Amino acid sequence: MPLLKPVIAIIDDYENRVCSLKAYARLRDILPDAVIRVECAQPLDDAAVARLHDVQYLVLIRERSRIDDSLLQRLPALRALVQTGTAGAPETSHIDQEACAQRGITVLEGRASDGHSAAELAWALVLAARRQLPSYIRSLQEGQWQKGNQSAELACSLHGQIFGVLGYGRIGQLLGRYAQAFGMHVMVWGRENSRVVAQQQGVCFADSKESLFAQSDVLALQLRLNAQTRHSVTLRDLSLMKPDAVLVNTARPALIEPGALETALRAGRPGMAAIDVHEHEPVFDRTGLLALPNCIATPHIGYVERGSYEVLFDAAFSVLIGHLQACKANTG
Repeated sequence: MPLLKPVIAIIDDYENRVCSLKAYARLRDILPDAVIRVECAQPLDDAAVARLHDVQYLVLIRERSRIDDSLLQRLPALRALVQTGTAGAPETSHIDQEACAQRGITVLEGRASDGHSAAELAWALVLAARRQLPSYIRSLQEGQWQKGNQSAELACSLHGQIFGVLGYGRIGQLLGRYAQAFGMHVMVWGRENSRVVAQQQGVCFADSKESLFAQSDVLALQLRLNAQTRHSVTLRDLSLMKPDAVLVNTARPALIEPGALETALRAGRPGMAAIDVHEHEPVFDRTGLLALPNCIATPHIGYVERGSYEVLFDAAFSVLIGHLQACKANTG
């Protein structure tokens, strides 16, 4: 029978923002009879999962929740998952795609945003780390004037320094242009396509991966996560960095060998890290990297801004609407 009143749930809306989007209003206009629920629990707890027992279409916000077989067992009515952005390769995806296939659950993908919001957040972290903004802001709030981080070196300007990019894709290229606008020298390392783009743009391609780590004053990780890049940044790589260098990771935590960044920061190479992604999210405890004075961190907000949300949800909702229309046509 055609789905006249689909039951849809949007999960992991931590800040309860989705309902304020134009994309959501459009979904409501096109599917006026649909039952649409929004779950804001973080992480998705037992009570929230119980409320999803009759949901047929589950809209995911990026990779905030792991969709494994144990969760799918508790969602007997589920017919399709709708991914904001892309689901990723099966071996690295947060969705157990094999379990979905076995249960006849369709995985629908939207499209990625243009990367500008992620690049802007990464650059904000670069500036915050290089100029020690969190320490200065905190000390001012505590009634101190120009104290900053007394255990760290004096803050540094970016002009004239080397900005390294590991993986020169869409976001890496945006960061490279930002760095050039600040008077930095850009150095790149990556696969052959990174070499070709670097040559086309007149950007320096490092002699080796080791050279990139050793020479960069600020190094941004912008690799895609796959079987080859998982844990490809090792403790040895990090130990090659300068004691006053900054490592920036706004891409994926699993690019770095487990525990390597914390060990490297404690050893003083690199001197600082600025991260937006974490091994286990959401994070509620100030332990590990978050306990280190030479690590500044944000809670995975590279895509959390109105423009990106509109793009991500408009694409996801459009795919869902198309799927529902096709289901209706096939059963009509």
